[in-house]
Amino acid sequence: MSMFKKLFGSKEAAAPIQQPTVSAANKTINCIQNLDDQEQTLEKRKNLLEKKIDAELQRARELNKQGKKNQALLCLKKKKLMENELTNLDNMILRIVEQRQMLEGQRTTVEVMSAMHGAAQVGKANLKSMNIDNVDKVLDDIREANEQMEQIQQVLGAPTGMSADLDEDELLNELEEMEATDLDAELLEPAPVPTNRVPAAKLPAVPTQKAKTEAAKSPEELELEALQAEMAL
Repeated sequence: MSMFKKLFGSKEAAAPIQQPTVSAANKTINCIQNLDDQEQTLEKRKNLLEKKIDAELQRARELNKQGKKNQALLCLKKKKLMENELTNLDNMILRIVEQRQMLEGQRTTVEVMSAMHGAAQVGKANLKSMNIDNVDKVLDDIREANEQMEQIQQVLGAPTGMSADLDEDELLNELEEMEATDLDAELLEPAPVPTNRVPAAKLPAVPTQKAKTEAAKSPEELELEALQAEMAL
């Protein structure tokens, strides 16, 4: 049994859900519309009765003032009958509202269930296209490819040719011997002797006799000497 079958297990095929037909949906819509029309008709009848009740009550008061009690009582009886009918109308309107709400709720539920059923069918189709056995095979192929790649990398990373014959332990021993030799040479080398000599300070240069003589001459004398030198040439 594959990994996915172990994980999800096997389920018995559930009974298919019957989708609502277009005619059934249309019947529901028509029925709701019919209930709305009936409610409007009853509301109109109710408004008319309320006006008649007010009129009979007003007439009974006028007849009673005129001393016509029998006619006033007749108006009150009519009023009472219309009030009873008004109560019945209220009850019928309430029943219509309840029936309409029930149908609207059923319609919403059917639409939601239809959408969920469609989504479930699409999900089943997707699972069939994937095929759990094929998924297991793909995973096995991926694992096999990874193992082969690891083997290839190990082969490529292994030393070949002359480097494969080199003994790393021998090279490490040689490196340790070199480090020990360098350390012994450093220990045997004498330490440098520090010197406390102070560098001699530079003395100012002593001017020569010629410089002293030239410095003692005036500018006029120097100019005269230059003129004599030109005439000699």
